[in-house]
Amino acid sequence: MRVRRSILAMTAAGVLLLVSACGEAGSSDGDAQPAATQDATEEPMATASALAACEPVAGDALVVLDDDQGLQTVDNIVPAVNAAAIADDAALLPLLDELSATLDTATLISLNKAVDVDRQTSSQVAAAYLESSGLGVQDQVGNGTRVVVGAGNFSESATLAELYAGVLRAAGYDATTQTIGNRETYLPALESGDLTVVPEYVGTLTEFLNKTANGADAATVASSDLVATTTALTGLGEAAGLVFGTPAAAQDQNAFAVTQAFADEHDVSTLTELAETCGGIVLGGPPECPERPFCQPGLEEVYGLDVADFTSLDAGGPLTKAALQQGQIAVGLVFSSDAALAG
Repeated sequence: MRVRRSILAMTAAGVLLLVSACGEAGSSDGDAQPAATQDATEEPMATASALAACEPVAGDALVVLDDDQGLQTVDNIVPAVNAAAIADDAALLPLLDELSATLDTATLISLNKAVDVDRQTSSQVAAAYLESSGLGVQDQVGNGTRVVVGAGNFSESATLAELYAGVLRAAGYDATTQTIGNRETYLPALESGDLTVVPEYVGTLTEFLNKTANGADAATVASSDLVATTTALTGLGEAAGLVFGTPAAAQDQNAFAVTQAFADEHDVSTLTELAETCGGIVLGGPPECPERPFCQPGLEEVYGLDVADFTSLDAGGPLTKAALQQGQIAVGLVFSSDAALAG
């Protein structure tokens, strides 16, 4: 999602999941919701096919429609920490939790924009954020303890790693960052203690550990329920020698976007409203979208959205965003923390 964590990492592992960006970051099982019942004397309920087609509307600004029925799996940012490395260090995890408490998705989008659009470095962006949020000054509890913060090979992970390292340095830790490629590379380093902490994603990591421990055909345990998914992650992490902080509100998950002009014209802000308002939708996304339950089938079965046509593009990348902005598609699969959503 750039080389993204969810597409390449999970594909390389051979465990392409429902929690992936059309390959990893997430979905629920995509089963259809129960049909509404009505009295036989009432007027027939409107169906998607009876609705007028909503043509794409070009515009530069993009907006994500709220997944109000929980089609996607949660993917909140969470510190993943080597359990042995902090067994005798009660101060490290609370510092990371204090940082996580300040991060919501809008903030993450802003941080990504500063790096991906404004071309600042991740370290510059992290330093400015810690200063502005008051986290750059901490009680000196680290006593010079060496901490290595790992990062995946994409800019969002690098920025989060710099935030983790920065708040720990402010508290007196000897904290450095190290980029170590994809999850198949950095997770063993975290489990062995070569890395101390890595910024992770709740749903994605839950399913990665689940499939690693229980096989590629293991039943999915991540869902749209953050509490239940975090509970599953905690148990799986314990077996792998990992502990986790409190998940941030910030998420980087699959999402469906329209142009702001489209949302304004049709007065829609949720996927339910879209399905109740518009028929004949042109959907864009990665080639596998028509087959993935968190993509086109989920939109049709969970929301009852009338997808008239599908345009094969990419997974939340420049092709999809350009097609939205140019009015070639009405709805496109993006990632919820994408810098393009900053407006």
